[in-house]
Amino acid sequence: MGQLRNTFVPYANEADVLNIGHLTIENRVDRITISGDVDLTADRPGLDDARALHRLLGDIVARLEAMALPATLPAPSTGTVLNPFD
Repeated sequence: MGQLRNTFVPYANEADVLNIGHLTIENRVDRITISGDVDLTADRPGLDDARALHRLLGDIVARLEAMALPATLPAPSTGTVLNPFD
């Protein structure tokens, strides 16, 4: 079920991760990454997940509206690391 922890503040750190259904929501200082899926079923657990997702998205929108945003954000940098098993 979708339980939002009171400590998840969007864009506040690089550590927080929460789950709603099979969605994984990862906090970053410049983006929120949402991956996976959730079935919003027509029952109590579905309602709980829908409410949690609604609260999360509301918090994200409120935080974005309060920020001075650039026109676009550059893609995250990527790199290659040496394979420790070679």
